Amino acid sequence: MPSVVYPGTFDPITNGHRDLVRRAAALFDRVLVAVVVDTGKNPAFDIERRVVLARQVLGDLPQVEVVPFSGLLVTFAREHETPVILRGLRALSDFEFEFQLAGMNRRMAPEIETLFLTPAEPYTVLSSSLVREIARLGGDVSSFVAPVVQAALQERFG
Repeated sequence: MPSVVYPGTFDPITNGHRDLVRRAAALFDRVLVAVVVDTGKNPAFDIERRVVLARQVLGDLPQVEVVPFSGLLVTFAREHETPVILRGLRALSDFEFEFQLAGMNRRMAPEIETLFLTPAEPYTVLSSSLVREIARLGGDVSSFVAPVVQAALQERFG
């Protein structure tokens, strides 16, 4: 199978992200996890820390590579010879935005396909923003993220 790119801010990487990457690794020979450098937001972790955490969380999956990226996703996909973009859909509310992105990417790069995967049921309500907010308010995020991410969040938010 060809390779696939899974882009995101991964701020932080969650168990839902890991679920999608693990499942993509069963379908593709190579999964390129592309961590967005410029999120347009105020991330809890800088790009270096997000990449390191993602590498630690996904390190047991040999065909997975984690790299930072900036610019247009379709340009990145072409440069890395990944003809498929993986996007996760948690709920109907994700669909409209993801559908627009897929359509725009198709207009710019018709040779690149977008594949949507839904997470396993326990992760359908999980998002990095919710995890950050829970951690910021001192809540327990241990069932949402890997232990290394939990420790990083505790260090970040005290």
